[in-house]
Amino acid sequence: MRHEATKEEILAAAWGLARTRGLTGFSLRDLAVAVQMRHQSLYTYFASKQAIYDAMFAQGMRALASQRAALALDRDPIRALRQAARAFLGFCVADPVRYQLLFERVVPDFVPSAASMELSAEALRYVEAWHRAAGLTDPADVDLWRAVLTGLAGQQIANDPQGARWTRLADRAIDGLLSTARPAAQPGTVRRERSPTPAVKARNR
Repeated sequence: MRHEATKEEILAAAWGLARTRGLTGFSLRDLAVAVQMRHQSLYTYFASKQAIYDAMFAQGMRALASQRAALALDRDPIRALRQAARAFLGFCVADPVRYQLLFERVVPDFVPSAASMELSAEALRYVEAWHRAAGLTDPADVDLWRAVLTGLAGQQIANDPQGARWTRLADRAIDGLLSTARPAAQPGTVRRERSPTPAVKARNR
């Protein structure tokens, strides 16, 4: 328990440094100073800086999956897609550094581990279920969701961090995606689904 508590303390310090200096702006020595630990002692808890990034990635994806699991969405699947899109944008802009780690390639050579990618897949399965409920079964529809919404989030963070210039476009973005798809279900159609179980090896966006 003490070992795990120390790991959590190290990760909290890593997030703190990332938010003040950037994800690549701190060293392991900086991190050791932040937690009042000898530099060499960090390796008792994490094998490398990449391992720390991986643990941070896992925390971020776990938080996203938890947020999606807790959403109380409208029974209408189209309105639910809009609500889920707004929630995702809110998740992204609430923590720009977390957004960068999860959805941008800002850390050179960082590749999430298989275990962390499974957490990403867990979060993505909610999106796939919401799309199926709306009659959208083409994987390209999910790809468009990911590309458009992460793009809006990135624009919001970069150009209007205190406003809502891009996040307020969430409903229009979803309606635009729907206009290019061929849903089997129309607004008002209800399809109740449980969270899907098949594993999807894709980085969530």
